[in-house]
Amino acid sequence: MTEVASVKFNDKGKVYFFDPQGLAVTKGDNVVVETAKGLEYGTCVYGNHNVNDNLVVQPLRPVIRLSTPSDDERAATNKQRNIDALALCQERVNAAGLPMKLVSAEYAFDGSQILFFFTSDGRVDFRDLVRELASLFKTHIKLHQIGVRDEAKMLGGLGVCGKQFCCSQFLSDFHPVSIKMAKTQGLSLNPVKISGTCGRLMCCLKYEEDAYQDLVKHAPKVDSFVETPSGKGSIVGINLLRGTAKVRLEEGGDMTLKTFPFTDLDVLGGKSRRAEYQSAKAEGRLEEAGFKPSVIRPSEPRLLPDSSSSFAPRTSAPAPQRGNNAPNRNNNQRNRPRNAPKPAREERDASDAAEPAIRPQAPRPEPVKKNNNRRYWGKKRGE
Repeated sequence: MTEVASVKFNDKGKVYFFDPQGLAVTKGDNVVVETAKGLEYGTCVYGNHNVNDNLVVQPLRPVIRLSTPSDDERAATNKQRNIDALALCQERVNAAGLPMKLVSAEYAFDGSQILFFFTSDGRVDFRDLVRELASLFKTHIKLHQIGVRDEAKMLGGLGVCGKQFCCSQFLSDFHPVSIKMAKTQGLSLNPVKISGTCGRLMCCLKYEEDAYQDLVKHAPKVDSFVETPSGKGSIVGINLLRGTAKVRLEEGGDMTLKTFPFTDLDVLGGKSRRAEYQSAKAEGRLEEAGFKPSVIRPSEPRLLPDSSSSFAPRTSAPAPQRGNNAPNRNNNQRNRPRNAPKPAREERDASDAAEPAIRPQAPRPEPVKKNNNRRYWGKKRGE
């Protein structure tokens, strides 16, 4: 274990470990530390604490002292000088017509050098610009090209989620993000929807990658040929968070999609296994091909309300029969005068029983053949 103090040089920068050298450094204290660039002014974000040796990058730089009022005044002066230097450098870049975009400028704590950060699509020859800036500021000039992710981290902003950028808020390093992560999580592969303000894939795709990879291990793949409680079918979609799969059934003529949990599915193979099943089914040799008959589980019976209850469904009379086989009660009364009284019910039933139930149908006339030679008002061709 090594005793260190965590120091940050700006609000959106990375946290570094320094050796306190016996100083009692607490959170919020401004300190002057030694770095590879020289003396730097920073803020302590975590006081004296112990960390594992494998987390410390050697050599461990020391904390020189706690800041004094003169150090605080110099740091405030450097912030204003950074703004002026950035504006002056931007004027020189526009005058030279260089294809570069300035992001920020940083004065060293002791004023020994100025570091300019810029972005560009390609390499830029800025040697003449460096000589011109050195003659203006009378100090050492450095220009450092950064990527669009570093630019977003320095400038800050709000993401599509409505919160501050993760890179400018708490991320210290950029992790590699690939399109495969979005595909594993079932997100849209449209780059516009899964890209951040910087134009790169969103860093938050990495947060749940481990959890989704663990879920994928226990889930069947899409297009797998599976056995379900309703028969055999193919998987067309998977919901990893709910642990369910949409299956298109192959048996019973039911082509609708049904959802089943992973525990109710038995994977038989892939697309080739499905093709074997279809060919074996067409030839009628399912058992020879190694396919067992599907055991369809009966659906649970619905509980019907008690007939004595007031909410019991009403029993309706059977629908009347239609067609030639249906008895026609009015056949024997078509010749009855309009004003004649109707016969009694017993007489109607007796007359219906006497007549045959099926009436003979008249033969249909033969269809008239069309004369294809007639055109326009029935005239023959050539008339």
